[in-house]
Amino acid sequence: MQTDEYKTITDKGEGTYSEKRSKFLAFSHHVETEDEIKELLARYRKEYYDARHVCYAYMLGAKREVFRANDDGEPSSTAGKPILGQINSNELTDILIVVVRYYGGVNLGTSGLIVAYRTAAAEAIENSEIVVRQVEEVITHKFPYESMNDVMKVVKEMKPKIISQEFGNTCEIRLSIRRSQAEALKGKLRMKN
Repeated sequence: MQTDEYKTITDKGEGTYSEKRSKFLAFSHHVETEDEIKELLARYRKEYYDARHVCYAYMLGAKREVFRANDDGEPSSTAGKPILGQINSNELTDILIVVVRYYGGVNLGTSGLIVAYRTAAAEAIENSEIVVRQVEEVITHKFPYESMNDVMKVVKEMKPKIISQEFGNTCEIRLSIRRSQAEALKGKLRMKN
């Protein structure tokens, strides 16, 4: 079943975790592009230049197909993977979670690290506002001016968002509607030409 909904966070959340004098600062962000992610990571690396590790994980897209986890020098799969695990268990996308670690002088071991990164990431998510969004499709429809009333009746009935409209001898309207309703809207508009 193809769904046209996905869960993300609205803005940003924070979390902290301490274990044996090591401090873990977690930050969740709503992101939509890998460029945004690169910018945020550069900002965290600059701001927390004195931290031992800046680990992260992200997930992008309504289908949740673009993702990455990074351990930033921690033992393999002890940081990025637990962070990504929290993103997955909350079924989130369009999210970046960064966990900054200040080393406290005592090794935590792999299981200790996994717990620390997972807990910090979970707290950042818990302190974020989770929202359900719809996957939208944009439809461009050209029609003769005489069909204006019929087209506007369909728009009023199905309530898509009007992105733009041009009126002349030939008119064009750009509409955005929930993906599951896109075919029905296209069909009704075609009947009005």
